[in-house]
Amino acid sequence: MERLRTNENRGVSRIDPLLQLVLPFVVVGALLLLFRWTARGGRSLAPRPARSGAPDEYGLLAPVAAPADGREALRLAALLEQAGVRNTLVETTQGLRIMVWQDQAPAARDLLQGHNH
Repeated sequence: MERLRTNENRGVSRIDPLLQLVLPFVVVGALLLLFRWTARGGRSLAPRPARSGAPDEYGLLAPVAAPADGREALRLAALLEQAGVRNTLVETTQGLRIMVWQDQAPAARDLLQGHNH
């Protein structure tokens, strides 16, 4: 009896034949819609190239110095680093600027003014 039950289930699909016919078309259609959504013209998921902005367009960063050249910028950045102030050098539309977090800006300005004398 056990042998008859096993033979009955061999070769018989448990998926409805109509579903077997329709399912590949549904999957391909979903993939095509996903492709169209990701390949929309003009809206790339890749980041745009960086552009320079005015010194006040950098969000939470505040300008603390406007070095004349790269050498001076590195010297001032090193002074800030030694004092534990995180900074970044930015090429703005108005030239080089050393930027720090807004809450550290007053201390950074004081430190830089003290070393310029």
